[in-house]
Amino acid sequence: MYMSVTLPTQDHPTISFEFFPPKTDEGWKDLRATLERTKSLSLDFVSVTYGAGGSTRAKTVEICADIQRDLGIAAMAHLTCVGHSRDELDAVLGQLRDSGITTIMALRGDPPKGETEFVAHPDGFQYAEELIRHIAAKGDFKMGCAFYPEVHPEASSAAADLANLRRKQDAGAAFGVSQLFYDAELFLRFRDAARTAGVTIPLVAGIMPITNLASAKRFVKSFPDDLTRSIEAAGSDPVAITEAGVVQAVAMTERLCQEGVEGVHLYTLNKSGSSPRVVELLREKGLFLR
Repeated sequence: MYMSVTLPTQDHPTISFEFFPPKTDEGWKDLRATLERTKSLSLDFVSVTYGAGGSTRAKTVEICADIQRDLGIAAMAHLTCVGHSRDELDAVLGQLRDSGITTIMALRGDPPKGETEFVAHPDGFQYAEELIRHIAAKGDFKMGCAFYPEVHPEASSAAADLANLRRKQDAGAAFGVSQLFYDAELFLRFRDAARTAGVTIPLVAGIMPITNLASAKRFVKSFPDDLTRSIEAAGSDPVAITEAGVVQAVAMTERLCQEGVEGVHLYTLNKSGSSPRVVELLREKGLFLR
């Protein structure tokens, strides 16, 4: 079933989910429950991640195809450079095209588990920009790319990181999706700096509702003190912490919407609780209505 992702714009800000291919039976149970709840949410699209070295390649393609067929939601497949030659990447692209997947999140990817540095395949790509340009030359796909409000850890400076985002745009990326963050003002400052640097593509905010304070803090550099206090006020009850995380995600999204954000991409961790609840509350507030 061929479906095309509606690209985010200021006139049509998108709301979307990210899933990952599970490795365990319990994980598949969680994903099925989340997909079932997702059916009624009328999302703009969902994305499915791609394991290190292509370890979940077949599952990524399969899940994307199933989502489009069974949920009627356009799916975006992640694709990374890690461990792949150009011929292998072309084979994956052919599988995606044959499965009706026409939108790709094109990434360099992280080093495989146990390795600290990214090493390109001898006949592959060193940078996401190169992968994006390679896919763009085929003319069959729309592409998203990643960006980093807190600056990529391997970037020499914030200016260099912005220049890299500009190169990905110029190579053919149609929109960007951010690494997660918990400081709305940080994202907005980045967006303004990106516009000054010539980045014109829509920039979608990547948001992961908090379910565990310590885990959330490990993902980011900047974590506002008032957010720490609000989550700590929930005590040790996991249900109360999750609800506090939902409230924070909704409030931050409202702030971003006030400033014209072009989309929100929720990192679900395949759980059926927080992210669907965030969407439902945003709709009650008149946001992302369809």
